[in-house]
Amino acid sequence: MWPKDVGIRALEVYFPAQYVDQTELEAYNGVSAGKYTIGLGQSRMGFCNDREDINSLCLTVTHRLLERYGIEPRDIGRLEVGTETILDKSKSVKSVLMQLFEPHGCTDIEGADATNACYGGTAALFNAAAWIESSAWNGKLALVVAADNAVYSAGSARPTGGAGAIAILVGPDAPLVFDRGLRASCMRHAYDFYKPDLRSEYPVVDGKLSIQCYLSALDSCYQLYCDKVREKGLAGDDPVTLANFDAFLFHSPYCKLVQKSFARLAFVDFLNTPKERICNDERYKDAVSLHAAKLEDTYFDRDIEKVFTRLSKTDFERKTKPSLLIANQVGNMYTPSVYSGLVSLLLSKPISELAGNKIALFSYGSGFCSSMYSLTVTRDTRDGSGLSKIIAALSYVKPQLEGRHCVSPADYTRVLALREQNCHVVPFTPESNIDDMFPGTYYLTQVDEKYRRTYERV
Repeated sequence: MWPKDVGIRALEVYFPAQYVDQTELEAYNGVSAGKYTIGLGQSRMGFCNDREDINSLCLTVTHRLLERYGIEPRDIGRLEVGTETILDKSKSVKSVLMQLFEPHGCTDIEGADATNACYGGTAALFNAAAWIESSAWNGKLALVVAADNAVYSAGSARPTGGAGAIAILVGPDAPLVFDRGLRASCMRHAYDFYKPDLRSEYPVVDGKLSIQCYLSALDSCYQLYCDKVREKGLAGDDPVTLANFDAFLFHSPYCKLVQKSFARLAFVDFLNTPKERICNDERYKDAVSLHAAKLEDTYFDRDIEKVFTRLSKTDFERKTKPSLLIANQVGNMYTPSVYSGLVSLLLSKPISELAGNKIALFSYGSGFCSSMYSLTVTRDTRDGSGLSKIIAALSYVKPQLEGRHCVSPADYTRVLALREQNCHVVPFTPESNIDDMFPGTYYLTQVDEKYRRTYERV
């Protein structure tokens, strides 16, 4: 028999204790007011100084989850990391995390790293669920860690950076249950965003192609997901539309793209609706002529975007905007991005309103890999239930967002220049102060002449 209700049993999110204000960054970069805050939909951008790297991010979020939920190292049977921030071409970040388990005699833990741009965390999550539903499962829990430091070279893409980590505990009898058999993927080959220079933290980005790839993946995954729901007879005779979901979460390169993506799904629903029904629907009186459009020709059609952003605004503000809290305040965390949306959603509503919700998630990683799947929230909202424990455990998120310190754009730029200067330099000792770090944060102490990294904890 399948283990019952396999899904998410615990969540921990971490972001660095410093940020740059996007309004100040606009002035510093000499761009028009609102270019980042309104045009991108971003307020603040978290970033790592030279004390933090992918290993420290993952050590911090993993240790904090184990402590906060009282999880013993022996309870974990699989540990997998999803990241595109690569420090070593051979040694996995997962192997670094084993220093949290090995001292307890726990070394029988499966898993390694999963890498494909922002999709690695989702790949690791799918692997964790598959392991629990397989003959290899030993009755223990799986831990998925997704983390990245998202930085760009100076230019128009730099304000879309961010940094952070998510730890996700996966097991049976979960309050956030994966909908079995309801998963759609779109995998293709593209050079929209990639990191060919291993000496640099910066990617090569084709911005227009990247948006086109993201939207085409969204179209494909949504249509296929809806087809699978119909094939399973889960929607009756009615079409599957945005109305079937209580919340819709997206990978967020920047918040404005998420709003455009929600509007695009409303447009897909419109195209899938018979024309006679469109003609009789007062909402679409000014959009009937758009029903003849070919989806693949509309990626950059401003008129369609404007019309369906307006038509979908109420649903967007109810179903998706609450999930953008962390994305707006921290920026694009890459692999943790869509899961920071899940954390934000859980913090946005009373628990009674979350009970029984159907949540869709769209994960995209450039290059490209993408998937759409769904979760069902338990209806058990009693004190002490799994759902109430997750929400209570996340109560630190908003205070820590506000507890970060603001760094000037000039100092932020100097930090990135320092990281660029010392990328893969050995031996290396970081310069940044640790006094402002959150309690429980791991930080880099040194890199020796053999590139071996050591860490301590605040």
